[in-house]
Amino acid sequence: MSWWMWALLGLALLGGEMLTPGGFYFLFFGVSGLVVSAIVRLDWGGPAWFQWFLFSIISVVCLVPLRSRLVRWVSGGLEAAPRVDALVGETAVVLEDVASGDIGKAELRGSSWNARNAAARPLRKGERARVTRVEGLTLWLEDK
Repeated sequence: MSWWMWALLGLALLGGEMLTPGGFYFLFFGVSGLVVSAIVRLDWGGPAWFQWFLFSIISVVCLVPLRSRLVRWVSGGLEAAPRVDALVGETAVVLEDVASGDIGKAELRGSSWNARNAAARPLRKGERARVTRVEGLTLWLEDK
């Protein structure tokens, strides 16, 4: 392949990286295409099979050690979102009367949630209840 075809491939892959949401996979293949383009331009490329081999090796050698660092750097080193299971044991405020076994609304951490009354007695509006389990977007509540 000629050097300008490698350059076009590299630029197309870099453009693909800009169109995809933050995976940082195409980036390394695009850079590899541009590097192989420069190598071929300097007449060090050899036959086509060797150029494809260089492209593959350069891509993988850059991708494996650098991708995770780049993703961490771009995300600002932010921790993953807290797990929903961490809500178990917290206290929610009941927003409406909820009979035993029924579903109503409760507030926890400033957000309104569906809440199932797992207690034997009804929960009254404004009452505090303990979260015993989380299923999807539903909190299971018992009296405190």
